[in-house]
Amino acid sequence: MTPAKGVKEDAPEAVPPYSWYALGVLFLVYLVNFVDRQILSILANDIKADLGIGDAQLGFLYGTAFAIFYGLFGIPLGRLADGWHRLRLLSMGLALWSAMTMLSGFARNFAMLTAARIGVGVGEASANPCAYSLIADWFPKRLRATALSIYASGLFVGSGLSLVLGGAIVERWNNIWPGGGPLGLAGWQAAFVIVGFPGLVLALWVLTLKEPVRGVFEGEANANQINAWSTFFSEVVLILPPFTLIGAARRGARAFAVNVAAACLFTILAVAAIRIMGNPAQFILIGIGFYATFTWATALRARDPETFQLTWGSAAFMGVVLVYACVSYVGYTVTYWAAPYAERTFALSKTDLGWVIGAPNALGGFLGVLLGGWLADRLARRFAAGRIFVALIALGGAVPLVLVGYGSPSSTTFLLCNFLVQAGTASALGACGAASLALVRPQMRGTATAIFLLGATLIGLGFGPFVAGFVSEQTGALANGVKASLVAVVPGLVALAVVVRHYARSLARLG
Repeated sequence: MTPAKGVKEDAPEAVPPYSWYALGVLFLVYLVNFVDRQILSILANDIKADLGIGDAQLGFLYGTAFAIFYGLFGIPLGRLADGWHRLRLLSMGLALWSAMTMLSGFARNFAMLTAARIGVGVGEASANPCAYSLIADWFPKRLRATALSIYASGLFVGSGLSLVLGGAIVERWNNIWPGGGPLGLAGWQAAFVIVGFPGLVLALWVLTLKEPVRGVFEGEANANQINAWSTFFSEVVLILPPFTLIGAARRGARAFAVNVAAACLFTILAVAAIRIMGNPAQFILIGIGFYATFTWATALRARDPETFQLTWGSAAFMGVVLVYACVSYVGYTVTYWAAPYAERTFALSKTDLGWVIGAPNALGGFLGVLLGGWLADRLARRFAAGRIFVALIALGGAVPLVLVGYGSPSSTTFLLCNFLVQAGTASALGACGAASLALVRPQMRGTATAIFLLGATLIGLGFGPFVAGFVSEQTGALANGVKASLVAVVPGLVALAVVVRHYARSLARLG
């Protein structure tokens, strides 16, 4: 079968060994990224007991506190990645999130841990805009979904490893120092400190890599921009209230009025949500996140209309964003709550949790993302929107697996379903990432990646774990909370249909 209209066949460009070496380092960066992020899962029940918080607050710590700042700072950092030295930026971000992970170990209350998680989110926001852009310049189009999937597999290996490491550290620490160890640290606090340190060493390794030329495979080689940092700070101002009002006023009275109206609307929605569901921190941050995103998007439309049209203004691109947001809603919920659920329901020790949930999660995610990337590249050779069909596996497969796994009294059934859910949801990452990058020009990749991840963070991570925790508190059953995440499947399938309809035409517009 010949390629669909709008699909270009790449010449068989050679990929030098150095590209694979550099990809291996990026894999380690993403592995550390998710060890530091996901370790909260294995520590959740201990943190809940020591700090006296509920499941909704646990979901907030893992999801919203991290996601809002991860998503928002991904925007200016994406712009900075489009114009500055990406490897230096990645190293700086890695050092920051590793240090903030270590500081999480010294938290004495909910507020301190929230602040540390915000810092982790800001630091980790640098990773994907830099890595996605670097990979696109190290690998030709024909291998990008595969390369992105190899990089993304660090997510699942890191998530699984975090449970193994966290469980072992906590149990050993508490056995040796049952009343608190050096510096008065409990086991869960020591785990944060210990897993955060390797990232500081890895940050130095990243600095030894060579920066690739931008757009070389597209024949549109671009140099770094001398005004990249001024652009970054301009972007920061655009997403931080109340400076957002100043930026809107500079674009005219109409833009200012629209911005004020949006601020009022998001405030009203946040207040209404707080009155209905409580948890003010959750909805204050969500309101800020969506308002800031709206402000930035309207500013981008005025300053860079082409980038806006190919991202926010593209039904195909935004459809990909929403598809992956819905996959992430389910994926993040299951990934975070699996260990606390198994610990409560099946009385498994933390060490056992690490091996029966962490290790299978790592394997399932690793296999899923690699097979998903491989399948996506094969489908893309046959159909313009071929890559996006991989997401159908993630969305459709999650429904029976979550319902059966979280409804069974058998730990074996639960663990098998959990493994398969990890593999299924993982399959969409490289596929959707590559599908989104194909719709923009090389100099827009950092920004496009930031927008792509906004859906996964603001919707998937910002709501999924929290809503599951909230439903758990309201019903007295964590299983009900996890099952509630399946509500995201329906909008995900609708968005997938939109992508299939518009994708080929969007590709053709690039020329």
